[in-house]
Amino acid sequence: MARNIEIKARARDIEKQVRIAETISNSGPELILQEDTFFNVPAGRLKLRVFADRTGELIQYDRTDSRGPSESNYLLYPTDKPEVLGELLANTLGIMGIVRKKRRVYLCGKTRIHIDQVEGLGRFIELEVVLEEDQPAGDGVTIAEQVMEELEITDNDLIDRAYIDLIIDTSERR
Repeated sequence: MARNIEIKARARDIEKQVRIAETISNSGPELILQEDTFFNVPAGRLKLRVFADRTGELIQYDRTDSRGPSESNYLLYPTDKPEVLGELLANTLGIMGIVRKKRRVYLCGKTRIHIDQVEGLGRFIELEVVLEEDQPAGDGVTIAEQVMEELEITDNDLIDRAYIDLIIDTSERR
């Protein structure tokens, strides 16, 4: 199972933070349009991500909801028929909700910096520090904290939930 260390934060000064991301990254931005359909499962999360070119990937992951760097364990299954897979999963498990986002990805060493515009929620920054198979999670936490500092992400900016949780909370308040 692959692992990374993640944080999610509200973008406080997006223009400045994008300029910093461009300065500290070795590549990017790559623009990616994504639609993530989350399915009802008893443990962890299961989502089908569909890209603009109509390819996709099924992603199962476990991550503790916390404000700050946390470890995520995940499996990816690429598919060139996401519509069929999505229908199969919807019929079997039921849909929890859908997240649509425009994502700009920058690479900064082992860290993927995501500048996200999430439909219905706004702008966010997500960091994913990719870990080697035997690399301690603490290494990734240290890297994430360094990149957070460079991007001027404070503890007050951090959010403790996935986008799907924020979307569900928003729709329940309406």
